[in-house]
Amino acid sequence: MSKFIIEGGNRLSGTIEPQGAKNEALQVISAVLLTSDEVMIDNVPEILDVRNLIALLEGMGVKVSRRAPGSYTFRADDVNREYVASEEFVKLCASFRGSVLVVGPLLARFGAAYFAKPGGDKIGRRKVDTHIFGLMKLGASLEYDSHMRAYRLTAPDGGLHGSYMLLDEASVTGTANIIMAAALAHGDTTIYNAACEPYVQQLCRMLVGMGLKIDGLGSNLITIHGQPSLHGTTHRILPDMIEVGSFIGMAALNRSEITIKNVSYDNLGIIPDSFRRMGVKLERRGDDIYVPAQESYQIETALDGSILTIADAPWPGLTPDLLSVMLVLATQCQGSVLIHQKMFESRLFFVDRLIDMGAQIMLCDPHRAVVIGLDNRFPLRANKMLSPDIRAGIAMLLAAMSAKGVSEIGNISQIDRGYEDIDKRLNALGAKIYRED
Repeated sequence: MSKFIIEGGNRLSGTIEPQGAKNEALQVISAVLLTSDEVMIDNVPEILDVRNLIALLEGMGVKVSRRAPGSYTFRADDVNREYVASEEFVKLCASFRGSVLVVGPLLARFGAAYFAKPGGDKIGRRKVDTHIFGLMKLGASLEYDSHMRAYRLTAPDGGLHGSYMLLDEASVTGTANIIMAAALAHGDTTIYNAACEPYVQQLCRMLVGMGLKIDGLGSNLITIHGQPSLHGTTHRILPDMIEVGSFIGMAALNRSEITIKNVSYDNLGIIPDSFRRMGVKLERRGDDIYVPAQESYQIETALDGSILTIADAPWPGLTPDLLSVMLVLATQCQGSVLIHQKMFESRLFFVDRLIDMGAQIMLCDPHRAVVIGLDNRFPLRANKMLSPDIRAGIAMLLAAMSAKGVSEIGNISQIDRGYEDIDKRLNALGAKIYRED
């Protein structure tokens, strides 16, 4: 098992640029299955989850060419239909969560797809009902294959057909899967309570570039006008908003001055203001974010003087992927805050490691934690930890960077799933992180 050894307590300085967005990459790379033409995608993050998905496509027969770091071309003109119906393929899909996004395109283009229970972060229950019910609304039939240990979705004779649907939750991957399936369905599909994150918007823009017609882009009520076929296109992935937020939190935790370059500021939504409420002074400079060094960070209170609550919510609310970082930051701010993780019931369990480091945190239940900020009077202590998931892993890394002494984080493959060369990039700012394989 690989691990990081971190010498904490170092001030950082310099500039850093976010990688391409992981969540968008998984969607748009899966969408190349909707056409036999060549699709070119730039700013692809070279991370484990994305590499796994690209390897999955190559195993399916998709021709993949890496033109330069982060730049790929894909051509799905000879997909091995026997392989995508094989036990080997289903087992591989079950090993990582990003594979769920190939279901919609395979079902739409080839008339059948297996839906394996996906792996991924250990953050509690992550239902796939929204995906399956949405695809069934398009006419797909469902049966459970006990041998494959997976659901099999089959399109009716003549292909999928458009429909109206109201999603039970604004699932990002569920919305993306349904949109991709509806792209080749007969007629119009209207999705209400659709996820409208920038990454879903980017998927829609790419599909429009491939010849699809979509109304309501950017809202939670979208209509997809299905087409008989789609053609090739070029697409550039947005910067990763989770990395941008992680770097803001990192600068504040280490009382350091950094500049985050090319952040696509208009697509960050409420993230900058959420950090400002934690007392972080940050400035927009063109499309960059400048975070000055501060010696103290004062957490706001509500207008009536009550404790501040930071909670996740569907877009344009705060993404749940940043709550772990904000929780760690709060331990060194002045004041108190309630962190309310509504979407996943196990993402806060890593706080035990922070308590071992000297943080004052009261875990109320699987969804809520009260953090009492120590205002840097009592720095975190070094600790030995294991990363349970991508976002807790990066939060632990930031905590270790600010702690006195030498910390160790194991199971860093979880961090590598979402952050490209994170040790090298942070070391360039003055951190001291050593990788041991």
